[in-house]
Amino acid sequence: MTHHLKVDIPDYRNRLDDMVQGILGKPIDRFEGPLKVAGRATYAAEARPVGLVYGVLVQAAIPHGKVLEVGGVTGVLAVIHDERMLRRAAQGMAKTGPMAGPDTVDYMGQAVALVVAETFEAARDAALNLELRYSVEAAAVNPEAVEPEFPEKKQSSHGDLDQAVKEAAFSIDNVWHTPAHAASAMEPHAAIAEWNGDSVTIRAGMQMLSSNKLQVADALGIKPAQVRLLAPYVGGGFGSKLGVNAETIAAAIAAKQLGRPVLVALTRQQEFDLAHRRSETRQRIRLACDTDGKLTGIGHEAFVSNLPDEAFSEPVTQATPFTYQAAHRQIVHGVARVHRSCAGSVRAPGEAVGVTVFETAMDELAEAVGIDPVELRLRNIPEAEPVTERPFSSHKLAEALREGAERFGWSRRKAPRERLEGEWFVGMGVAAAVRVNMLIESRARVTLKADGKAIVETDMTDIGTGTYTILCQIAAEMLGLAREDVHVELGDTNFPPASGSGGSFGAASSGTSVYLACEEIRSLIATKMGCTEEELTLQDGMARAGNVAQPISQLLDGPLVAEGHVEPGNTEKTTRQATWGSHWAEVAVNRWTGEVRVRRMMGVFACGRVFNEKTARSQCLGGLTFGIGIALTEAMEHDPRDGHIVSRDLAEYHIPCHADVPHMEVHFIEERDAYVGPTQAKGLGELGICGAGAAVLNAIYNACGVRIRDLPATPDKLIASLA
Repeated sequence: MTHHLKVDIPDYRNRLDDMVQGILGKPIDRFEGPLKVAGRATYAAEARPVGLVYGVLVQAAIPHGKVLEVGGVTGVLAVIHDERMLRRAAQGMAKTGPMAGPDTVDYMGQAVALVVAETFEAARDAALNLELRYSVEAAAVNPEAVEPEFPEKKQSSHGDLDQAVKEAAFSIDNVWHTPAHAASAMEPHAAIAEWNGDSVTIRAGMQMLSSNKLQVADALGIKPAQVRLLAPYVGGGFGSKLGVNAETIAAAIAAKQLGRPVLVALTRQQEFDLAHRRSETRQRIRLACDTDGKLTGIGHEAFVSNLPDEAFSEPVTQATPFTYQAAHRQIVHGVARVHRSCAGSVRAPGEAVGVTVFETAMDELAEAVGIDPVELRLRNIPEAEPVTERPFSSHKLAEALREGAERFGWSRRKAPRERLEGEWFVGMGVAAAVRVNMLIESRARVTLKADGKAIVETDMTDIGTGTYTILCQIAAEMLGLAREDVHVELGDTNFPPASGSGGSFGAASSGTSVYLACEEIRSLIATKMGCTEEELTLQDGMARAGNVAQPISQLLDGPLVAEGHVEPGNTEKTTRQATWGSHWAEVAVNRWTGEVRVRRMMGVFACGRVFNEKTARSQCLGGLTFGIGIALTEAMEHDPRDGHIVSRDLAEYHIPCHADVPHMEVHFIEERDAYVGPTQAKGLGELGICGAGAAVLNAIYNACGVRIRDLPATPDKLIASLA
């Protein structure tokens, strides 16, 4: 039995608030945690099917051209150069499109062949020595030297921004640069493929199995029913595992040819080359306001890059249209087509770099006006979405700013360069946090067994975010069961297709499908109890209605099975949906060396209902940490001659380490948004990064009076300005 809901109208019932089991929202430890710390959670590369052999990808040594000839090597099982191999990382779409075919080389480092041997060492040695013959074609590799394209649907204008800037009491007009970023998940991409007749089973690190299944079928030229994907444990994704990658299809092709299971795992260096990157950006921000700090004009021009023919381009300005009010507005989006590695979704695509830059611009405007940065933001919060006048489904930015200012001690902030402690300038910074909210179609099956225990099944993934735990909590709360009596099975395309993990939509989407399945089971139990679902109370394995109480297990003649199916509906069209928050940072800048030390950070977030306080807090801590990376350390460097990635390991690409991460606080604002569905949960995973880097950059300015617009703010850049 299926309970289907299309979210066409707001749901004000707050049904989850009526449940009494008392498990939802609590800071419960992740259920799979003990398996992971004990090494018993099997990741993609760790399975060992009988007859397993090893494949290593061979990478192109030219930036653009054709592979004319693939040489041979001895002591291996196969050298595969197949037209079905992927040459570009997929970006979550159902079809692989322009990514098929290995002959055309689009960038240096692209996968063009696979060597398979009995051992990994033999395959690696052969791959390093495989000779390839190319024809080389001219290749543009520098985005700044390419005339950009301007996709029509990504441009917008309202009013006359130029005139608004001309007539403004105060204005700013500056350009920022952010470098390319790597997802850098802890688990590199890996896949083990094994065929049974005409059907293939692939164990891999993936985020969105339902669409990944379609991509695999499309690339291999088989039907989706012939594909089974397994991803029960995924060691992080951050967007890099939204779509299938070169290793997955190569492993499947090799396994079919050899009749044996094949493992293809990327090295850390290959991870940088073959998983998609976040595009570098050049952003011009123009802001105009009156004498009271009320914005009259907003301009945001963003220039990004990607390979030729790729549909995706970094949605830098995604939050700009609705964050602040201004009568005159202009958005420009340009895409340079270059032969660098494929650009795609990485850690809050769009807002991670767009909000970071825009919020530093807001700080600059506040300085120009002579107004407190918090007050400037408060004065420009719109009552409805600008231009469209759509109402917000909920809006908590003002509350997040006011609460954050109080908690962080913002009133103690001094003027730039006023606080000097020994050789360290100390300052505070603030930034708004904003991220679009989405609901994605999702299904889940819940079975309440005759013994009163439940099973939740969905192909949803847990990429370290806590999905196993929160889906268990939702089912346990709805069915009145102890958490030990709910078993959750994820990451198998034999289960109902879920939204997948990405875009901060996973918890709300898959959680709602579990909620709906449980609501259907509650209705069936209510019928047995002779009451309505609203009159039914389920707690500790007991069903109660009026003065009647019975163990749930005694009401069941057999298992009760229900499927929940949720789809987005009219509410996402009639309202502007977003999540909100505020970031706060205190930094110290060494007056002689330019070293920046982040002393403390805080985030205040409104994300609808929080399913698990601990997993939610961990997501925000990760976002704040990534904000430090954007502001201070992370930069993917490309060789200007051929476009190949220079910083392609964790020694050269600097993810913030423990010494970089200070004491952090995370606080949540109570929120119930009726327009997002019956669970009233919204996205959170990416909200914590959106603008976090701006708080650090603004704190640097408050500390030492230096504005850094070429990110990251490394010591050399600060020293030059401090001198």
